[in-house]
Amino acid sequence: MTLRSVLNNWERPFRYPARVLVVFLVVAAGTHVVHAVASGSRHMTDPVFQQGEKLEYRAMYYSRLTGNVTAGDVSLEVRPENRVVDGQECLHVVGLANTRGVFSLFFKVENRYETFIGKEAQAPVRFSRTVREGRYRREDNVVFDHGNRLAASERDTITTSPYIQDVLSVFYHVRNFNMDTLSPGEYFLVDFYLRDSVYVSRVMFEGREQVTTSLGTFNTLRFTPEMQKGTSFEQRYPMTLWLSDDRNRIPIRLESGLVMGNARFDLETFRGLRHGFGSYVPRP
Repeated sequence: MTLRSVLNNWERPFRYPARVLVVFLVVAAGTHVVHAVASGSRHMTDPVFQQGEKLEYRAMYYSRLTGNVTAGDVSLEVRPENRVVDGQECLHVVGLANTRGVFSLFFKVENRYETFIGKEAQAPVRFSRTVREGRYRREDNVVFDHGNRLAASERDTITTSPYIQDVLSVFYHVRNFNMDTLSPGEYFLVDFYLRDSVYVSRVMFEGREQVTTSLGTFNTLRFTPEMQKGTSFEQRYPMTLWLSDDRNRIPIRLESGLVMGNARFDLETFRGLRHGFGSYVPRP
């Protein structure tokens, strides 16, 4: 296997805009989904996360020939400051996805995602993304009107399901739901807004499992997503997500099978967690 074939193989998860980050965030959904919420005003309190939380991940490519090769970084941060957007007090969340090292020479990725989540309803007020993937460029700015179930971008205004989430806010919203009673084989549907459309993911819970990373060993909840067929999210490669089995419910690892080898995202650093890292398994 040549270096170029490795790079072409790694490029696949990045090829569709936001594909990696979408999978990384959306499959973390809980047992309640946004389209099950009745219309009208919604009040949500006591989220499991807090302002100042930041999660950083190392993106790797693995094959028997190359071993683990660092390919990039992903970070998710709830900014510490309050923001008022369209008259609503909001949480400001930023997601970044970037390649680094030799991978940037062949397929450079510099993606930025921002969402402003209304504190009261835990639903996005505004969302933006700047995508730089190789020669591909895209800018999106979206305003949500949850009272009228509308999402408006520069290109189109569409009708959405109640309190629709964007690809960044959905992660923070669903972390609030209780996953303690999930049984292997149960699945649920998650809908989210992206590129002037509403997408649906079927998420299967596979069970509880211990995962070991460079940070140590963790008790986790294992999920696999099935993206809607006939879209750019069609699941050509199997993907698996491991969430911490504690009150934080943060991703510990994401793995995507490729034609040759695997793409993997491992939690590398964290700060500002609201709850203790109860899923950590101390060394004997």
